Amino acid sequence: MANNTRSERRTEVNVSGKGSVSAEVSKVSITFVAVLGVAVGLWSLACIVGGLAASGGPLQLAGDWLKAVTGM
Repeated sequence: MANNTRSERRTEVNVSGKGSVSAEVSKVSITFVAVLGVAVGLWSLACIVGGLAASGGPLQLAGDWLKAVTGM
């Protein structure tokens, strides 16, 4: 037993690049809101173009809109 040697092993794990969960959720939320904003903008543009086509031009569109709002 005199020949036995004692050795210790120390294992260390260092984690670098710590990320916050709330920061990642914020990135996803901002991206989602931006995509929805683009979708709403494209939809409104399509509605305006459709209204222009249906009424016959920008002046008639304004007149038809005014008639629809006032009920005349």
